[in-house]
Amino acid sequence: MPLARPRLRPLRRLRGPRSLAGQLFAMQVVLVAVVVAGCVVFAYVSADRQAAATARRQVTAAACAVADSPAVVAAARSADPAAALQPYATRLERDAGVNFVVVMAPDGTRWTHPEPSAVGAKYLGHTGPALRGEVFAETYRGVLGPSVRVVAPVRDPAQGGRIIALVSSGITVETISAELRDQVLALVGVAAAALVLGGAGTYVINARLRRHTHGMNAAELSRMHDYHHAALHAVREGLLMLDGRRRVALINDGGRELLGLSGEVVGRSVAGLGLPEALTEALAAPGPRVDELHLTAERVLVVNSAPVCGGEHRGSVVTLRDHTELQSLSGELDSVRGFAEALRSQAHEAANRLHTVVSLIELGRAEEAVDFATAELELAQALTDQVVGAVAEPVLAALLLGKAAQANEHGVELTLTPDSRIDDGLLPPGLPARDLVTVLGNLVDNAIDAAAPTQEHTAASPPPQVRVTARAAGGELLLRVADNGPGVADGAAEEVFRRGWSTKPSTRDATAATAGAATAGAARDRGLGLALVQQAVRRNGGTVTLDRAPEGGARFTVRLPLHARVTV
Repeated sequence: MPLARPRLRPLRRLRGPRSLAGQLFAMQVVLVAVVVAGCVVFAYVSADRQAAATARRQVTAAACAVADSPAVVAAARSADPAAALQPYATRLERDAGVNFVVVMAPDGTRWTHPEPSAVGAKYLGHTGPALRGEVFAETYRGVLGPSVRVVAPVRDPAQGGRIIALVSSGITVETISAELRDQVLALVGVAAAALVLGGAGTYVINARLRRHTHGMNAAELSRMHDYHHAALHAVREGLLMLDGRRRVALINDGGRELLGLSGEVVGRSVAGLGLPEALTEALAAPGPRVDELHLTAERVLVVNSAPVCGGEHRGSVVTLRDHTELQSLSGELDSVRGFAEALRSQAHEAANRLHTVVSLIELGRAEEAVDFATAELELAQALTDQVVGAVAEPVLAALLLGKAAQANEHGVELTLTPDSRIDDGLLPPGLPARDLVTVLGNLVDNAIDAAAPTQEHTAASPPPQVRVTARAAGGELLLRVADNGPGVADGAAEEVFRRGWSTKPSTRDATAATAGAATAGAARDRGLGLALVQQAVRRNGGTVTLDRAPEGGARFTVRLPLHARVTV
C-alpha cells in the first residue's frame, strides 16, 4: 500500500525585536493602565473610608438631635412614650436620611422602630456606655441587618440631668455599600475613559515616533548612530549639514579642515563663519548646487548641495571636495600646453626661415642667406641668453621662454627688465615651483591678452608690449608683470582678485545661460586666474598688488618671502 505523505507544518515567521515606537507604546500603555488601576484602588479605599465616616457623622448628628429634643424628654415622661415618639421617629428617619431611629427605655425596651413588630422588644446592641452618659458608635447586627449605629443618652433637666431614655440612630451597611457601589461605578467609568484617552494619545504619539524612526528598534538605532559617527569621521571629503534656518547642524573633521574652521561651529549661522561671500551665498542658497568651484583663502573647493525635504524645507546637505591640487595640476598642464604651442610656433617659424634660406641659396644669393640665418639665430639666442642669464631657476626660465614665444605668436613683445636676477638655489624648498608657475603664468597670460592687438590697433599705436621683472633680493622674491594695454578701471583693484571677475565674456553660449547655468559657467570659464594667484600668494605668506604701469596698462606686483611656507 502507498505510504502516507507526511504533513508539513508551516514554518512560523521569525519576528525580530519590536520597534522602538512599539516598545514605547507597550510600556506607556502598561504604565497608564497601572496608574489608572492604582488611582481606582486608592479612590475605592478612600471612598470606603469616607462613606463609613460620613455615615457615622450622619447618625451621630441624628441621635444627638433626638436626645436633645424637649419633645422626646416630654414623651419619655408620659405614660405611653411609644404612641408619641413613633410618628416623630418615622418622620426623622425620612428627613435625616438614616435607616432607623430607636428611642428606648433605660432597660432597652424599644419605644420606636421602623418595624412596628419590634416595638416593645429589647434593643439588640450595647447600651452600657450610653447609660454612663457617653455617646458611642458601633457596628452591630440588628433587626435590619448589620448597621453603623450611635447610641446617645436622653437626660431630663428637671431631674438634674438623670438619664431617662436612650436614642439609637443608624444606617445599615447595605445602604452604605450601595452608595459606595454607585461611586465606584462612576469612578470606574472615569478611569476607563482616562485609559482610552491615554491609550489613544499614546498611540498617536508613537505612530509619529514610528514614522520618524522608520520602524527601527533601539538596537538598530544605536547601531546606526555608531555607523553614522564612524562614517562621519572616516570620510575625507567635507560634509556639512544645515538646518532650515541655515545654521550648522552637523560638520565632520574634513569639513572643518577644508573650510578652515575651529572651535564650536554647530548651531552657528553660515553667515557668521567668516567664509568668502560667494561661498557663503552658495551654502545659504535653498536650491541644489552641482560641482561649483569656490575659493577660500587657501583652497579651491568643489561644492555640491542638495535640499532635505519632507513636506517642508528642512535644510540641506553640502559636500566639499578639495580641488586645490587638481587646479594646480591643471595650471601646470596649461603651462605645458603653452610650452607645446610655443614649440609648435617656433617649429613653424623655423620652417619658414629655413625655406627662406634655401630659396636664397637656390637663387645664388648665398651671402644674403648667411646674413639672414645669422640675424635670426642671434635674435633667438639673445632672448634665450637674457632669460637664462637672469633667471637661473629652471622652472621660471622655461616658463618665461615659453610665454615669450606665445606672446610673439599673438603679436606681443615680451621683455625681461634688466634688473631681473634670480640665482639658482636661492628659492627655498618651502616655496613650491607649482605655485610660482600659477602666479607668474596667470599674470603673463592676462598681460598678453590685455596687450594683444585689437581691431582698433593702428600703425600709429605703440607696439604691444609686456614687461616682466623677476628679482630675488632682500629676503624676498619680487615678480612684476606690466603691460601697455587698456588697464583696469579705477576702483577695481580689489574686485579683480574675486572669482568670476573678467573683462572678457564667457565662452558659454546663451542657451546654457537661459538654462540657469550662466553664472556657474562664466565663473568656470573666466575670472579664476587672478583668484588663484591671490590664493597662491597668501598660501606662501606674500602679497599681490595692482596699480597702473608707466606704459598705461596694468601692473601686478607680487612679493613672496624667501622662507618656508607659513600656511598649509
